[in-house]
Amino acid sequence: MTKASEKMKAARLPYAAAVIVAGGSGTRFGGDKLMADLDGAPVLARTLLAFERTRAVRAIVVAARPGNEEDVSSLARRYGIEKLRAVVAGGQTRTMSCLAGVLAAPPEAELIAIHDGARPLVTEEVILNGLWTAYRHTAALPAIPVRDTIKMAEDGMVTATPDRASLFSAQTPQCFQADLIRGALLDAVKNAPDITDDCAAVERVGGKITLSPGSEENIKITTPLDLRIAELILRGRRQT
Repeated sequence: MTKASEKMKAARLPYAAAVIVAGGSGTRFGGDKLMADLDGAPVLARTLLAFERTRAVRAIVVAARPGNEEDVSSLARRYGIEKLRAVVAGGQTRTMSCLAGVLAAPPEAELIAIHDGARPLVTEEVILNGLWTAYRHTAALPAIPVRDTIKMAEDGMVTATPDRASLFSAQTPQCFQADLIRGALLDAVKNAPDITDDCAAVERVGGKITLSPGSEENIKITTPLDLRIAELILRGRRQT
């Protein structure tokens, strides 16, 4: 996407808000991965800056780990996140945290992008493509094709090999028309609070999800190895 087309799409989009989910425990990382240093700045700061710099996003809400709200607010002030509208306490599950964030979004928001706080390398292009797809088709999932062969198994025995051509790796931000995701998350909290994907909440109420282009660089920081890979990606970006 050229810069001119990015500007055109951003100008034509209605009010969009981003909900950053930042309530994870960091168990597999061995600490608070969102505050870990990533090439000179905390992971969460880089995530917030990505949305701060995206023209189509006009407001940011963070769903933080309960008790961590002031730390997140302080971080946002330190890094000049002027679009921040609220930092709210997340819930016991991802679904509850997403709902808390969505309900705190400005009421004039017609589009909402829900993003993992631990995906700091997301680009404006990925965000904009997701918002534009949701604007046209109600809900968008950024994804990339699966490259590895996937096996299904039970009790340690392979039961099937699904067709790789039909498999995609889901990323965030998952983008939605605001009324749709509010209703879907309210339903999910009541009836399926343990789902781990926002699009799954929409699918449960009969909504259709359209794929939008993701990026192989839009990785999620889950382990210390992911952090090292992210540092290499950032260094590569500086050299281009």
